[in-house]
Formats: sequence, structure tokens, C-alpha cells
Amino acid sequence: MSGAFFNDLDLINSLKQGESKAYAYLVDTYHHKLCTYAYSLTNDEALAEDVVQNVFVKVWRKRQNLKSNFSLKNYLYRSVYNEFIDQYRKRKPVISLEKKHIDGLSYIVEKEDDKSLERIIAVVKQEIEKLPPKCKQTFLLSKQEGLTNIEIAEYLNISIKSVEAHITKAFSILKERVGEKINLVLNLLFIAKPI
Repeated sequence: MSGAFFNDLDLINSLKQGESKAYAYLVDTYHHKLCTYAYSLTNDEALAEDVVQNVFVKVWRKRQNLKSNFSLKNYLYRSVYNEFIDQYRKRKPVISLEKKHIDGLSYIVEKEDDKSLERIIAVVKQEIEKLPPKCKQTFLLSKQEGLTNIEIAEYLNISIKSVEAHITKAFSILKERVGEKINLVLNLLFIAKPI
């Protein structure tokens, strides 16, 4: 099917006309990439598949509303992100994400192509693995598990000052190795615990 559609405009117009080959092309082209992205948000393959499937169904149902003058790829990534947020809110209605984190994530999704986004996330995961053991453990308890500094201190039997020092050191190392985007990327990895 490659080459069947020369650009987004051609594909969008075909989708609006209800052409099934356009829909099949859209799914073939973006399914794997979107599932990879959705998995980076959910850390759950089944949920990632559901999120992407829901996005494709919504795109088909609302195909008449597609604008001709926009990037289909950015639209799909934003849609996956929005669907993830919707799913997240259904599962965790008590915890709300702060608007600045949502805006930051939207920014990184729009500005990075899928390859570089996957690469950045992979680099951050590798750099977290390279952190000194106590530093890594404390950092993950905070960001991945969502424990407070007091809870971490009690769990590891160390002082709160030590917890703060480990987390600060982890951020410092990650920022040095990854750069200014570190907070946004960490939000992608640990979406449920805004930093």
C-alpha cells in the first residue's frame, strides 16, 4: 500500500470520502508507532492497544471533522495522548494531572517525531538504570511508586535529608546526561506522578 497516498491532504480527503483503503493505509502506517508511544505512557501492552484502537475508531467515526491543513501524525499522537489521559482519569479519578504537565507533554509530542521521542525515552530509561544503586532506588520509589519522602525514609530506614539528597542527585545526573527536556520526559515515563 506504500505510496498510495502522497501526502496528508490526499489521505485526509480519501478518509473523508469514506474510502476503506485510506483507513487501512492509516492503520498500517501508524499502528505500531502509536502502540509504542502508548506503551511508553501506560507500561501496559493491552491498555496501549486499547488506547490506539479507540483512537483509530474515533478518527473513522469523526473523519468528516478532519481538517485538511494539519499534520495527521501530530493529530494521531495528540489523540493517543488525550485518550490515555481519558483512560487514566477513568481509572484514577482522585488524582488530577496539573495543566502545566499536560501542556509540557503536548509540547514534546508535537515537537518530536516518533523516532526521536522513542530514542529520548530509551536514553532516559538507560540513564536511570546507570544511577548509583541507592540513588536509583530512592528516585524510583518517588517517581514510579509515588511514595512521599517520609514514606521512602521509613521504607529504606534512612533520614528524610538522605532521601532528598538522593532525589536531587538523580535529577542532577539525569539533567546533565539528558538535558533540559528531562522533566518532560520523566512525565512521559511516570505520568501518574507529576514532578
